[in-house]
Amino acid sequence: MPSAPSDQPSEPVLAGRSLRKGQAHRIVFANEKGGTGKSTTAVHVAVALTYLGARVSSIDLDPRQRTMHRYIENRLTTLEKRGLTLPTPGCEVFRGNTTGDLLGMIRRLEASCDFLIIDNPGRDDPYARIAVEHADTLVTPMNDSFVDFDLIGQVDAETFKVKKLSFFAELIWEARLKRSRMTIEQQRPEMDWIVVRNRTGHVEARNQARLHRALGEMSKRVGFRVTQGLSERVIYRELFPSGLTLLDKSHLGELGTSHLVARQELRALIKALSLPAFDREHDALEIA
Repeated sequence: MPSAPSDQPSEPVLAGRSLRKGQAHRIVFANEKGGTGKSTTAVHVAVALTYLGARVSSIDLDPRQRTMHRYIENRLTTLEKRGLTLPTPGCEVFRGNTTGDLLGMIRRLEASCDFLIIDNPGRDDPYARIAVEHADTLVTPMNDSFVDFDLIGQVDAETFKVKKLSFFAELIWEARLKRSRMTIEQQRPEMDWIVVRNRTGHVEARNQARLHRALGEMSKRVGFRVTQGLSERVIYRELFPSGLTLLDKSHLGELGTSHLVARQELRALIKALSLPAFDREHDALEIA
């Protein structure tokens, strides 16, 4: 787990490999369980990358709820009403009928961006599986709860030792096997799977320690990294109607200490993702 973020900015924020020319880095947010902060995390990562000067496009794979698309829609409406210009990622809803349609959409969007973010629905379907198979970075947000951990692995009721993989972890394992062929054929990187622990603020210490051990054991089995995400804060829910984020600090009014800490959480998350560097065609804004 990463250490607590420093008050002082550190560079580089994006510390991974460099992007190949003409190749966008695909970040897929996937979890078959709802209520884990998946779309909220996806939006904030997308906006953070635009603040760093990256060209960012996104796909909302849930045409019914379309939470990510609604967030960006609300943001554009707010900017128009207030006469503002703020870094904003592009976002489209997938409404195709075949997996080929989705692959075509991915190819079209990534031709003109540095990062392509895909927000999967909270369920298993053919489109969600295709998105996972094509992820360069796979992000699985989860709450600090054994209810959420059950999505990845099952534990013994007495010892809390991991007994076996759950369906979702097996699905990711199969996706990575398919991905290995893509890595060679398309010269893409190995998939980096990251489990992000969201909403840790109200978790009892002993339960949190058990989860930490279980995640550590499971990460060695199936090869994911674990990092801290976004804590349980009202501000995230309050920002949705306006489409603003914690990074739009000059337009949020007076900020309290919790808001400042939340911004540091987000910045620490971006750094922990170890995303590739990209060519900046203009002066990027700092995530302060």
